[in-house]
Amino acid sequence: MTLSLPIEHGANELLSRDGFALLLAMMLDQQVPFEKAFSSPYELTRRLGHEPSAQEIAEFNPEALAAVFAERPALHRFPRAMAARAQELARIVTDRYDGDASAVWATARDAAELRRRLAELPGFGAYKAQITIALLGKQLGVQPEGWREAAGHFGEPGSHYSVADISDDASLVAVRTYKKAMKQKAKAAAAG
Repeated sequence: MTLSLPIEHGANELLSRDGFALLLAMMLDQQVPFEKAFSSPYELTRRLGHEPSAQEIAEFNPEALAAVFAERPALHRFPRAMAARAQELARIVTDRYDGDASAVWATARDAAELRRRLAELPGFGAYKAQITIALLGKQLGVQPEGWREAAGHFGEPGSHYSVADISDDASLVAVRTYKKAMKQKAKAAAAG
């Protein structure tokens, strides 16, 4: 299966076939628009002139990688911090999963183990682990036993809560509308 996020086709293809690129995009999906986060692994590939492996990123000179992330337009709002976090992610994938990021989900006994594995990754935590499980299940057909439950409300069919539910411009608008409503609700609760 191939992702059909409203980003460049080549970026969707990369995220669909390269588990490390997908994890990197999920990690980068904070404090930047979703399109930026999910396009950045593709842009990193362009800047390097090839698709980097997790091992390559793990072994990259930290200053040089930070410079690649910071090159305009920067791959993230916080390029130096995210380059360091990308290296940490790459080291975990290299050390624990023999460099194969898709092994994070392919070798998990069940969705509970997958959620635990994802939550341990830098920049993830419980919330992002659930969204990642929903994305894998809804859009890439990775559906280990109990995946909807492990994804929490993000696993609900027909929902528009996260990137897991975005497949075109209309679904992007629906997700953004939901997120805006949740922010307003939280703001009202904090004020009242």
